Amino acid sequence: MIKIIGKRLLQMIVVLFISSILIFVLVRMSGTDPVSVILGGKESSQETRINVQQAFNLDKSQPEQYLIWINGIFHGKLGLSFKYQTDVSDLFAGRLSVTLGLVCMGSSFALLLAIPLGIICAVRKNSLLDKSVTIIILILNGCPAFLTSILMILVISKVNPNYPFVGSFSNIKEYFERLLLPSISLAFTMVALTMRVIRSSMIEQQNAPYTMTAVAKGVSTGRLVLKHNLKNAVIPVISVVSIQIGSMVAGAVLVENVFSLGGLGTLLVDSIKTSDYAVVQSITMFLIMLFMVLSTISDILYAVIDPRIRMD
Repeated sequence: MIKIIGKRLLQMIVVLFISSILIFVLVRMSGTDPVSVILGGKESSQETRINVQQAFNLDKSQPEQYLIWINGIFHGKLGLSFKYQTDVSDLFAGRLSVTLGLVCMGSSFALLLAIPLGIICAVRKNSLLDKSVTIIILILNGCPAFLTSILMILVISKVNPNYPFVGSFSNIKEYFERLLLPSISLAFTMVALTMRVIRSSMIEQQNAPYTMTAVAKGVSTGRLVLKHNLKNAVIPVISVVSIQIGSMVAGAVLVENVFSLGGLGTLLVDSIKTSDYAVVQSITMFLIMLFMVLSTISDILYAVIDPRIRMD
């Protein structure tokens, strides 16, 4: 187990290092003058432009700027935002809870719905229930997250016109109220694929020789499904779920805009438009690191669930 974790951590370091170089170079290929962005497009003297360049380290060469950025990351400083002219760490602190909250709640809702439905549809495969659930889930999955969000607002506004769809929050209750509908909207994009994978995997386990042996020995259906089939069927689901949770961050961009939630997705889009180097670099690196962490967790879960992986 320690060897698996050590190997994955080493891979993460290499990937993050290469990604940081690519991101740093690509962000600066936009052609936008960062000094003009900082000055808000206003006319200014040469002296003012020089002072701005020095304040944001733009007077240094690109290799020096890269080293300053990387060194700042290790010290908890992500650089200064051109647009907001404040430390990117402060922008993160105010918006990270929204995006992570959406992803965590959305993935939790999706798993709580997809896994039981996948098991039920596998146990009762080709039944009317199985076909009906599959059709409904596929329809929901076919709707983009922003369209589902708009439809939810239209329907719920008729039922409960006073429901707080948009706006800020000042306490935990308001926080969950604001994130509830966006999270459900995000969950629909994850439910269909997860349910189909768990269904097909469960059906494969039900046709396995050990299942037939257990049935012949008189093992109850409930015990067989939950204790034996599900444990073996969940391994391919882990890969799908880890990738989809990471993809939810991208889907959160649109959902945040529909519900006027100021999360990292909204900040990233705005920063790309204004070529805000430090913000784009930091958020993109965070997203890559998030994918890598989820991938590492899934590998560790493989080893925990299946001893054969630990032996390999």
